Amino acid sequence: MPDSRILTPLAVAALALLAEGPSHPYEMYQTLVQRAEDRIVKVRPGSLYHTVDRLASAGLVRATGTEREGNRPERTTYEITEAGSLALAERVAEIIGTPVNEYPEFPLGLGESHNLPLETVVALLQKRVSLIRADIAVLDHAIETVRRKGIPDKYWLDVRYMRALEAADAAVLEDLISDLETGSVSWSDVLHERRTPAWNAN
Repeated sequence: MPDSRILTPLAVAALALLAEGPSHPYEMYQTLVQRAEDRIVKVRPGSLYHTVDRLASAGLVRATGTEREGNRPERTTYEITEAGSLALAERVAEIIGTPVNEYPEFPLGLGESHNLPLETVVALLQKRVSLIRADIAVLDHAIETVRRKGIPDKYWLDVRYMRALEAADAAVLEDLISDLETGSVSWSDVLHERRTPAWNAN
C-alpha cells in the first residue's frame, strides 16, 4: 500500500469520488461540498488540486484529458487506476478496523477547565451543547433528505455515526453541567499532590 502520508483523508475522499467515475478536481470539490463531506474532511480547492497531483505522481490516478469552458483555465479530468482502487480499499479497511488516537483538543480543555471560574465553565459547556444540538438538527435534516431521495443506507453510514456521536456527546455534557450546577462536582477542592491520571494510579 502507498505511504499513508499520501493517503490522507482528503486523498481517500478524492479516490472514492474517482471510483464513481472520471472527474476534474474542481468538480470533485463541488461534489464534496454538496454532499457535506467537508464536515468530516478538511477540503479546499487548492489542497484538493495538490492532493490529486500527488495521487497522480503515485500512480493511483491518471489524467484522461483536458477541457476548457469559455475563458476559464483548462481543467484536467482524472480517473482512478487499478492501483488506486486497491489502495482505496486497503486504506478504508485500515481506517475502519484500527482505532487511532486523533488527539482531539476538547478533552485537553476539559481536563484543564479547573483553571477557569465555575460559572464560566458552565456557560461555555452550555454554549457547546447548544451548538451540538444545532448540528444534530442539521444532521437530522440531512438524514431526512437522503431517505426522501431513496439513497441506500450504506452510502451515508458516516452521517448516521456522526449523529449518534453528537447525541451521546450532548447527553454526557448535559449530565456534567448538572453535576457542576448541583455541586456534585466540587469546584472548591484543592489538590495538594501532583495529579496522577486515574489509569496510572496504583
